[in-house]
Amino acid sequence: MTASPSSIRSTIPNIVFLIRRNAKNPSLAWRLFKHLSSSSPSSALCPSSISTISRILARSNMLPELKHLHHLLLLHPSPSSPSSLTALALSSASFGLLDLSVSILPSLRLLSPPPLSFYNSLIRSSLRFSRHDLVQIIYHDLLLSGGTPDVQSLNLLMLSLCDSSRLGDALKVFDKMSLKGCRPNEFTFGVLIRGYCRAGQAEQALEVLKQMGSQGCRLNMVIYNTVIAGFCREGKVLEAEKLVVRMREDGLYPNVVTFNARISGLCKAGMVLDAHRILRDMKEEGGDLGLPRPNQISYNLVLGGLCRLGLVEEGAILVEEMRRDGFFVKLESYNIWLSGLVRNGRLLEAMKVLEEMVTHGLEPNVYSYNIVIDGLSKQGMVFSARSVMILMKNRGILLDVVSYSSLLHGYCLKGMVQAASWILHEMASNGCFPNVFTCNILLQSLWKEGRTWEAEMLLQKMNEKCYGLYIASCNIVIDGLCRCGKLDKAMEIVSGMWLHGSAALGELGNAFLGLVDDKNGSSKCFPDLITYSILINGLCKAGRLDEAKKKLLEMLGKNITPDAIIYDTFIHGFCKLGKISSAFKVLRDMEKKGCQPSTRTYNLLIWGLGRKNQISEMHDLIDEMCDKGVSLDAMTYNNLIQAFCEGGMISKAASLLNEMMKGGILPKLASFNLLIKSFCKVGEFDAAQGAFRTGLAICGEKEVLYSLFCHELCRYGKVLEAKELFQISFEKGFVVENFSYKYLIEELCKESRVDDAHSLLVAMINRGSLLDPAAFMPVIDALGRQGNKREADKLSAQMMDMAARHDDESYNTVSQHRSNIIGSKPHIHGTDGSMEDDWRTLLHKDDGSGIVMKVLKKVQKGWGQGSIPISRKHNVVLDDWESIG
Repeated sequence: MTASPSSIRSTIPNIVFLIRRNAKNPSLAWRLFKHLSSSSPSSALCPSSISTISRILARSNMLPELKHLHHLLLLHPSPSSPSSLTALALSSASFGLLDLSVSILPSLRLLSPPPLSFYNSLIRSSLRFSRHDLVQIIYHDLLLSGGTPDVQSLNLLMLSLCDSSRLGDALKVFDKMSLKGCRPNEFTFGVLIRGYCRAGQAEQALEVLKQMGSQGCRLNMVIYNTVIAGFCREGKVLEAEKLVVRMREDGLYPNVVTFNARISGLCKAGMVLDAHRILRDMKEEGGDLGLPRPNQISYNLVLGGLCRLGLVEEGAILVEEMRRDGFFVKLESYNIWLSGLVRNGRLLEAMKVLEEMVTHGLEPNVYSYNIVIDGLSKQGMVFSARSVMILMKNRGILLDVVSYSSLLHGYCLKGMVQAASWILHEMASNGCFPNVFTCNILLQSLWKEGRTWEAEMLLQKMNEKCYGLYIASCNIVIDGLCRCGKLDKAMEIVSGMWLHGSAALGELGNAFLGLVDDKNGSSKCFPDLITYSILINGLCKAGRLDEAKKKLLEMLGKNITPDAIIYDTFIHGFCKLGKISSAFKVLRDMEKKGCQPSTRTYNLLIWGLGRKNQISEMHDLIDEMCDKGVSLDAMTYNNLIQAFCEGGMISKAASLLNEMMKGGILPKLASFNLLIKSFCKVGEFDAAQGAFRTGLAICGEKEVLYSLFCHELCRYGKVLEAKELFQISFEKGFVVENFSYKYLIEELCKESRVDDAHSLLVAMINRGSLLDPAAFMPVIDALGRQGNKREADKLSAQMMDMAARHDDESYNTVSQHRSNIIGSKPHIHGTDGSMEDDWRTLLHKDDGSGIVMKVLKKVQKGWGQGSIPISRKHNVVLDDWESIG
């Protein structure tokens, strides 16, 4: 007996109520629905029931049950079936189950074409879940159903095309809107403007903005802010400022989003002080000038900009200001400050900030810890980096692939490739598997160390583990071959890559023929700009410029446009061979091709001219740089200083430092090194002392300055002064192994200052320094000649002990790192004082940033009135990879 319509209507609310009552138990709700649908399909399969049960199932991602529901609706057709199918499709789409929604469209279209609003809702859901592949399918179904798209449909389609980097297709839709009877609205123009800005085409976005005004659409704050932000991202700060003026003329007052876009653009353009000034105006004079108050983003942008420019002291002042104003409370702000401190070598302060976060109840996340681990590792402080990793584990934060990759990079930088390889084993044992980036770090280090066999084995392991040998890995191999002088093999592989992709690495040997594997993406691995840059650089360094030219023609034939780096490589190659006229031809050719010469380009040419002692031509080239708006940098001046020094014009060279600082260019260590060497060479030791002191004031207490000045004093007969400076360096905690202590001891003995040499040697031994045994011999011989056999014998015994330490050093270091890595007690303060030495060295790496601005304001005037033990090689423990999935 068929239920009457009135009974069905009275039953429906009860069914919906029962289903909703069990919404928190989707499985029970589904069983209840199936029971009701089997006893009363007409009531259970009505639109309201379907809408309720489908939302419950979709929320719990119960896809098989939803498909069964679709089947039930097709099995029991009724007048309400189209509405029920529509409800099922929309519910599934709202929770991201869009493939199911799209599969419903054909059956729904056959029963009764759904309304336009239905299709628009599906497209919106597809956009929300970034399913741009389905947008066109849904739009095509709309046309098949006989529906006519409205402006909303076309706007959504354009939005999808823009987000899929298909700006050209979006523009075609825009151009055809009028043919479809649709008038573009503010949202239409906004979509197109946003698309242009995201594609880095802010100029085109501005043209659309002008067109928008001419078609009577009202310009709004969001549109203006989008274009302003687009210009700022492209570094076109002046265009952004002009648009802000126009915005005011249109009666719209910039809000905090507008100002944040301007601040961001200024910071990216290196105009951080201007950005800082805007922040000040927003904070201090905002009310009077009608400016918005700064928010968290405003402060974060300026803080990041200051840190990137190296203005750490100014950043610290801003941090204190943020604390006072309540803006230094978010994790993002702390991470920006952490990153800035680490980037500028202020690791001690970074560690204190990490502790401060915990003290204030703000738990650092894995990104916070990774910033510090990466900074410590890059400084070679792997013991300290590992102690931070232990702290992470103790606080319940899981180490990720970035944490391990950073530490692995640190070991590679220290040349401890064996210890780095064990990181792979540790990662696997902790359930964190290395990615291609991790492996590439180790791969590059192996090639750099010349351990080609192990590098090839690592490549094969990467292939076996299905890591995929993409272009980055191939470029590392090619770079390694070029470094090893195997240029012909590198060229052979590059040629093979055009045919076989990464399978061309099979040219390394028969073991690599198995790399022919489409699953590993070898078909995508074609040579790129970097590949040719590496190869051309290798050929130019080897003096094979004719072959380098052929490779340049080859890349042009493959539609790869050379960049400034490749042109610079040729210029450097020609300058190195003394072919200055050929180097200038390259400069003019790159200008004709639309590739603008950079500061580096001109610096190479100035360096080449300097080698030929063509001082006048160097000045002409600097004038050309200024005329073309190419900025001078410290390297430009260093090339001039070197040329002047080699030409005997040292006073002129010294005066260039004043010129640099007047121009706001901070001299680098190399500038002071050149001057110190030149002044000492001609016996002007007072002037050398002045250069040394100013170098310390500007660059900070750099070990290299002490080491160089000490060596030069000793070299040119000022042995007592060299000894005094060495003792000062010793007291400062510098690593004595980085000084020419052996040379100093020899010179002291030659001048019959045996007692001074002896006391110096004993002081270094007592400190525990690892000395070259050869440094003992001059003192032992001198003591023997004086008849002091007891002290000579004592030193001889100490020399033998030192030689034994050299033999054991490599083994002990690797063993210690292995014990850290594979599970023994973590080493924090070992007997060798490794961590303590790391931090002691760091204390003397002050970059002088706190006094830089003062030095620039008060320009200084009056300038003119050992052998290293080689550790034993170890093979990479590739067996550790067997545990990696």
